Amino acid sequence: MNNHGKTSFVLILILIMMINCLFITMATLRVGFYKESCPSAESIIQQIVRQKFLTKRSVTPALLRMHYHDCFIRGCDASILLDSTSKNQAEKAAAANSGIQEYQLIDLIKARLEQICPKTVSCADIIALATRDAVALASGPNYDVPTGRRDGLISRSNEVNLPGPTSSVSDARKAFEAHGLTLNDMVVLLGAHTVGTTHCSFIKDRLLNFKNSGAPNSAMEQGLVKKLKKICGSKFNVDRTVFLDQNTSFIVDNMYYKEIVKRQGVLKIDQVIAQAKQTSKLVAILAADNSLFGEQFAKTLVKLGTLQVMEGNNGEIRRNCRMVNN
Repeated sequence: MNNHGKTSFVLILILIMMINCLFITMATLRVGFYKESCPSAESIIQQIVRQKFLTKRSVTPALLRMHYHDCFIRGCDASILLDSTSKNQAEKAAAANSGIQEYQLIDLIKARLEQICPKTVSCADIIALATRDAVALASGPNYDVPTGRRDGLISRSNEVNLPGPTSSVSDARKAFEAHGLTLNDMVVLLGAHTVGTTHCSFIKDRLLNFKNSGAPNSAMEQGLVKKLKKICGSKFNVDRTVFLDQNTSFIVDNMYYKEIVKRQGVLKIDQVIAQAKQTSKLVAILAADNSLFGEQFAKTLVKLGTLQVMEGNNGEIRRNCRMVNN
């Protein structure tokens, strides 16, 4: 082979390598990603989540919250699972993430999968799949989850910035749109409050002294005010928790929307989406049709799960969800 032929051959090899690298980097999530590499992955996750759900039904809101809080910071990369170190305060340490539960459940699932399929199933995919299973167990929709996420290497508490329970529709909308989610997505994802709880300290002003008026928030139905005052106590010296859905508290359904259209929203953000011009119509539609809510909730959870995912040769597959690989 002459020099020209050798040069051409080398260029072709380089081109092939570049195409291969591009293919790996641009790999896309797909349903059944582990069909060949770990066929039992999804059934193992489902089994362990089911066992937990049978003894602790609050696993559903816990996993929904974990999934949302993870995806909203650095994308769905399981950065929320990383523990802090002496040199770094991880996302777990942020005030907005206090009270998140079921880290141990993810640990249990990961340990089992490492026994069956070492270094194969990502922690990020475990969160997404476990959330799907927990939603279905709570009588919510059963939907397919595209997988193939990889785990992130960075987790910083100072990056945690989430819309809070007292956010306005405008502020919450900006936060969601910054992540590629629409106003409608926001309203649908707030439907997770159908199985959620909040601390009395977050609603104290709504019950006792709304906007320094010395009275409860007049926008809140007074029967609910009395009920919540009884649960929380008048002095709030113990920060108790209350259900955001006062009727079907452990069932994923559209009761949350039915309540907020009746001025029975517990958090400020719950109530304002039922009143704001730009969101009230969708709230009313979801309140009237449970099947539609289930369909939209599933679609929006899948969309949430695709935010800024790491794929291909990016990130890693952690062996322990609490720390990056050595």
